[in-house]
Amino acid sequence: MMLVRGFVVQSFYIPSGSMEPTLEPADRILVSKIGGVSWLQRGDLVVFDGTHTFADRAAGPGYLDAGQSSGVRRVLGSMASKLSIHLNESDYVKRVVGLPGDHVVCCDVSGLLTINGVPVQEPYLYPGDRPSDVTFDVTVPAERVWVMGDHRSESADSRAHLGDPGGGMVRLDDVIGRAAMIYWPPSRVGTLDAPGSLEGVPASAVRAGTMGESHT
Repeated sequence: MMLVRGFVVQSFYIPSGSMEPTLEPADRILVSKIGGVSWLQRGDLVVFDGTHTFADRAAGPGYLDAGQSSGVRRVLGSMASKLSIHLNESDYVKRVVGLPGDHVVCCDVSGLLTINGVPVQEPYLYPGDRPSDVTFDVTVPAERVWVMGDHRSESADSRAHLGDPGGGMVRLDDVIGRAAMIYWPPSRVGTLDAPGSLEGVPASAVRAGTMGESHT
C-alpha cells in the first residue's frame, strides 16, 4: 500500500495561504500521479519539485511540507504526511496558467490576464486580489509550464522568478502530479477540478505539436 501511495497517489499538507481560497492552511490533499504530464490542462492544480526553479525561496509561500524528490523518498514523504511530520523539502502547489508555447500577458486594458491573446476570467482568485500586481509578458518554452497561486498578493510563484534561470517556468519533468481532492478536514472534502473559464483558450502551435489538443 505504501508503494501504491508513493507512485500512484500521495498526500500533502498545505502550510500557507498562497492558494486561498481554493486551498486553505491545514488542508490535506491527495495528488494523482497517473497519466504523466500529457494530461495537463490550464487551470489544473499541480504539485511540483521546485529545486530547479523555486529553490532559492524554499519554504516560502506555496511550499509543501511532505514532498520528496525520488521514488523511495516520496514513499517516506507520504508516510510522514500521514503522521503530520513536516519534511524540509522543496515541493510546491500552484495553478497551471500557461502550457508549453502559450503567450501569457498581464494585464490587458481591462486588467485581465490574457493567454494567446484571449482575456480570461479567473473565478478562483482570492477576493480583492488583482490578476497580478507585477506586469509580465512571457512565452512558455517547450517542456515547461507557467504557474501562479490563487492568492496572488501572497504567492511567490513564476512571477517571482522572472529574473532567475528558466524565467520562473517549471519543468514538466519536475511535476509530481495533479491535486485531485481535499480529504481533510471533513468540512472541506471535495474534488479539485480545472475551472471551465480556461477551456476556451486556443492551443498554441507548440502545445498542438508536442502534447496534443485533446485537453485544451
